[in-house]
Amino acid sequence: MWAYRLNIPSHWRLLSERYRLAGGYCENCGHKMFPKQKICPKCGSEKIKPVELPRRGKVITYTIVQTPPRGFEYYTPYILAIIELEDGTRVFGQLTDIEPSEIQEGMEVEMTIRKVRVSGESGAIAYAYKFRPLE
Repeated sequence: MWAYRLNIPSHWRLLSERYRLAGGYCENCGHKMFPKQKICPKCGSEKIKPVELPRRGKVITYTIVQTPPRGFEYYTPYILAIIELEDGTRVFGQLTDIEPSEIQEGMEVEMTIRKVRVSGESGAIAYAYKFRPLE
């Protein structure tokens, strides 16, 4: 239980990125980014404001993970993809509610909240954004 409490500040700090796709918008050049950064990677400006990103997009490219890092063995196979959101911002995320054989580049998807993993003996469940196919 104590180890879980040590992670609470990072949990709260990342809530907007995990649950709302809160990114950043450069007021200097108009570049949108996810996650929000302190300095714009396009122009170097520090004039970055928070922005809510669209929840829908399309799969640009993907990979199917068969040999996962430790702690994710139970969840294989799973799909990781680069998603281009409706406004052109690209995000990296996991796909859900789809079989690996059904995924296609260009497939339209929407953000949803799903369980990412269960932590060891504490049983703490971590949730975050994933993307699922549009119905």
